[in-house]
Amino acid sequence: MISAGAGMPAPGILYISYDGMLEPLGQGQVVAYLEKLAAGRRTHLISFEKDADWADVAARAAIRHRLDRAGITWHPKRYHKSPSAPATAYDIAVGSALAIQLIRRHQLDIVHARSYVAAAMALGAKRMTGAAFLFDMRGFWADERVDGGLWPRGRLYRTAKALERRFLLAADHVVTLTFASAKEIGGFDYLAGRVPPISVIPTCADLDRFALQPPPPSQPFTLGYVGSVGTWYMLDEMLRCFALLRRRDPEARLLVVNRSEQGMIRQRCAAFGILDAVELTATEHSDMPRQIGRMHAAMALIKPAYSKIASAPTKLAEYLGCGVPCLGNSRVGDMAEVLEGRQVGVAVNGFADAELAEGMDRLVNLARDPATRERCRDVALDLFSLDSGAEAYAQIYANLAGARA
Repeated sequence: MISAGAGMPAPGILYISYDGMLEPLGQGQVVAYLEKLAAGRRTHLISFEKDADWADVAARAAIRHRLDRAGITWHPKRYHKSPSAPATAYDIAVGSALAIQLIRRHQLDIVHARSYVAAAMALGAKRMTGAAFLFDMRGFWADERVDGGLWPRGRLYRTAKALERRFLLAADHVVTLTFASAKEIGGFDYLAGRVPPISVIPTCADLDRFALQPPPPSQPFTLGYVGSVGTWYMLDEMLRCFALLRRRDPEARLLVVNRSEQGMIRQRCAAFGILDAVELTATEHSDMPRQIGRMHAAMALIKPAYSKIASAPTKLAEYLGCGVPCLGNSRVGDMAEVLEGRQVGVAVNGFADAELAEGMDRLVNLARDPATRERCRDVALDLFSLDSGAEAYAQIYANLAGARA
């Protein structure tokens, strides 16, 4: 764990997440960090839990025990889904009131908000208590909603962008996932002369778990994909990549690890004529490193859009941590710079068959190079280590606490 340091004040932290701690994302991207940060800091956590998750009494007890063991005081609240806008507004009101109460009662110094809904709660708490506000924005959320076809570019979008402006103007520190997005934020007109301190902390992985696995047999060549598909991940383009690979290597296999969309994936595989060469599996998160270790190479093609300059996919850190090179694409955060610049994968610039085929040829050659596995692991340790991410947050906490002293 990362303590506040000898002779340094121990700031009290209130962390707010609209994601639940009973979800894999909450466990991997909130709890895993806070466990490393809680030592020497009074740490409180507000989260919003979905009814189906909360109904799992054993899982709830396990997370409660995990947080208690780390010295983190958990304040779970119920997540309300519909009707969407009123439900979210209600949750914001509940979270804001609780945040103000906790900051005052426990004399907490910093409110750390994960993404936009949590930031709406934190903003009110900052104004009512004077706590320092860390806006951990995670990405351009409002633009993602529009780019992903979930919102029209109308009133709701304009409201969210107005809130984004308020968050950035009020923030004492901002965390974003990519250098590309940090540069974009620094150029916002309304921040001219008043850009808050910005740190880039990409989505990290627990590299003690996502470690080098025993190398898979040289044949058949196994291409892989882990996670959900749909709004952002380009399933058809990735299936085309595999179909193109099979023209080069008829014995090649595709391994897809996915929990909830297997029927749709199976249909699309059949449409591409590759179903006979595809293994679809659902697995617990604890088994994910072993499944990735079965792959010679993996994929993470993401729909390029303005909002994606702020994205750092977790699966890239997990692939590289296990020594597996990746096929990605440009115009997605810092992905092209990492894959091509560090020689741990291939970033295509377009999705025509010729470009995908050339990209697959390069990826296979890279995967066959014995030096690639260690290079992938080294890059993961350099860029995506949970330890280094926690160290960066610890430094931000120290700076904010020092500014308040």
